[in-house]
Amino acid sequence: MEIKKVTLIGLGAMGSFFAPRLAAGLGPGAFRVLAQGERKERLMKQGVTLNGVNYKFPVIEPSLQGEEADLVIMAVKDTGLDQAIQDIGNQIGPDTQILCVMNGIESEEKVAAAYGWEHVLYSYMRISIVMDKGIANFNPDGGSVHFGEKQNTTLSPRVLAVKEVFDSCGIPYEIDADMLKGLWFKFMCNVGENMTCALLGIPFGVFRTNEDANFIRRAAMREVAAIAQKKGINIGEAEIERQEKTIVKLPFENKPSTLQDLERGKKTEVAMFSGTVIRLGEELGVDTPVNRVLYHGIRVKETENERRNGK
Repeated sequence: MEIKKVTLIGLGAMGSFFAPRLAAGLGPGAFRVLAQGERKERLMKQGVTLNGVNYKFPVIEPSLQGEEADLVIMAVKDTGLDQAIQDIGNQIGPDTQILCVMNGIESEEKVAAAYGWEHVLYSYMRISIVMDKGIANFNPDGGSVHFGEKQNTTLSPRVLAVKEVFDSCGIPYEIDADMLKGLWFKFMCNVGENMTCALLGIPFGVFRTNEDANFIRRAAMREVAAIAQKKGINIGEAEIERQEKTIVKLPFENKPSTLQDLERGKKTEVAMFSGTVIRLGEELGVDTPVNRVLYHGIRVKETENERRNGK
């Protein structure tokens, strides 16, 4: 298996981590962005500006046939996942592999339901990138993409194929021995940090000194850990403590995606974060009072945005 052609859907914060290096490493015609309508026009006319450099990547429409990719990277938000699953249909060939690097713990299952597990690898991102109006400034080596099979004690041919293209393009990555544990760890951190920042209106840097904010963050994380334990995934206090060393290294003024969405009057991913925790807690008999407060508090802000915007 060899990856020569890559398609990216979602040239936002997460997509910007991949795009410049894939375009440079793969060469002309081998990397393209999938978009249509107004978004396509904007990307072709304005491009994106990443670390001071303006890029106009090749853009193809979902309707294009006969140009299947060897690798599809899905870097959309949860609110756009269903549409993105439809849009990548013509990009999927017999051996195409899909990395869905978006937040959450259920996106791979949704993509696999449409295209089969033989096309889907587990993946998630560990990097903080803020994009506003097509502009992002970030350390391209300050994080990594994690990917692999469910278990990776021995690397499968398709994992090795993705590894080879990331190596050749200089994309930082990690292959977790246990990808489900990695996904749930990232989800736990996201729920604690993303939801707390959104509800309180604070950047990541507040967690460095404010123990009231940290109390909420850790309590939300513990609810996720309790659900994970019920599902046989071993995360808990050791992983919460491990994250303490990471949270203090994030740029002080960086804001998580949910807070950015609220400030821009956009629909948030609160249903994917705290909403999922509440639903799984009900199914597994785990009480989730902190996430219930986070969910409903953020929904108040979201609906107020809608009211002000006349929606």
